[in-house]
Amino acid sequence: MSNVSGSSRRTFLRRSGTLAAVAAFAAACGSNSGGSKGGGGGSTALTQWYHQYGEQGTEDAVKRYAKAYTKATVTVQWNPGDYYSKLASALLGSSGPDIFEDQLNIDLVQSGQVVPLDDVIASVKSDFVTADIATNTVDGKVYAIPMVQDMQLLYYRKSLLAKAKVNPPTTVDELIDAAKALTTKNVKGLFVGNDAGVSVLGGPALWSAGLVYVKPDHTIGFDDPRAATALGKLRELYSSKSLLLGAPTDWSDPSAFTQGLTAMQWTGLWTMPQIQQAFGDDFGVAAFPKLDASGKPSVPIGTWGAMINGKSKHIDAAKEFIKWLWITRTDFQEDFNTSYGFHLPPRKSIATKAEKLKSGAPADAVSLSDQYAMPAGPPEWTPKMSTAYSDALTNVIKKGADPAKQLATVKTAVQAELKRIFK
Repeated sequence: MSNVSGSSRRTFLRRSGTLAAVAAFAAACGSNSGGSKGGGGGSTALTQWYHQYGEQGTEDAVKRYAKAYTKATVTVQWNPGDYYSKLASALLGSSGPDIFEDQLNIDLVQSGQVVPLDDVIASVKSDFVTADIATNTVDGKVYAIPMVQDMQLLYYRKSLLAKAKVNPPTTVDELIDAAKALTTKNVKGLFVGNDAGVSVLGGPALWSAGLVYVKPDHTIGFDDPRAATALGKLRELYSSKSLLLGAPTDWSDPSAFTQGLTAMQWTGLWTMPQIQQAFGDDFGVAAFPKLDASGKPSVPIGTWGAMINGKSKHIDAAKEFIKWLWITRTDFQEDFNTSYGFHLPPRKSIATKAEKLKSGAPADAVSLSDQYAMPAGPPEWTPKMSTAYSDALTNVIKKGADPAKQLATVKTAVQAELKRIFK
């Protein structure tokens, strides 16, 4: 949760289709004060870890939540720097936190470092965005309670589209045509990152064709000729000369859009306040379009989730606390998501009633999330899979390599990883 410009932001694409996206979010993920502690009440002592969020006030907020809890004393530890390495080391030992936040991955589950939380979430599970549940589920069991949700969207200038007589694209071909039509001497039609979309469009490309990374039965989800067609469209977009490349900031920052360098930009929900300030109502948001009539639009969703250490001596007490905080206290959940940055509450009922999300582009974002949210990366999508796919995207988009041949190499890498994980 943070402002992207100059500070830091959550790495919700840590497991996404490309490792470059990880770097983009990590570079934007948290830089204020050092670790901090807060407490509550009750005889049981629980420890709760957070990574360092960038928005001012977030640290004070989570300490305030902990102090409001009366059934246990909850000590909050705020962790600047390399949270993941610190957390991994702590979980291997006996002195790790009882409760921590992270993005679920298969290793946490298979090593027993997290416990199932189906009993905690059961009463409100249907109220969560389906994609948020999916990204926190392995083999039908939920291991994290979604705390905060981010999403990526296509932003466009209404006035520029109207001038060019272009409608918001609903298919990938329409996106390519719109980018061409909106390109002028001084303005490019579309910005999807300085790497031409390698970091962020791998997932949307597959989803546009109705495909996924990995199927629920742990088999490859893109073993289909349509995957090659979808990646070929990304090459076509790159070859159209309508993409902005070499922008002063990358896709996670809205500067290229707000400075008028591009008519459309793929970026995150977190940039909306800056875009609103720059353009007022002269912008709209859309999902990544479908490939064709058989495909699907999509918006990548990433969440941070509250998890419980499998080695905790107070698992029942920890479950009671996170149920209180992330299920019962809907006021805290709305506050956490909307008061210190700009994010969607993972629960649909909270997002619908939140004042800041009731009208205009924010309300459109809520609607897009409800309709088209896709998990940025399933827990089974490992770093090796991500690297193989990223390399293939680079070769296809920038070098014109044959999509089918590149995907065959990715399939080999993914199959080997699936065999290792689910042997």
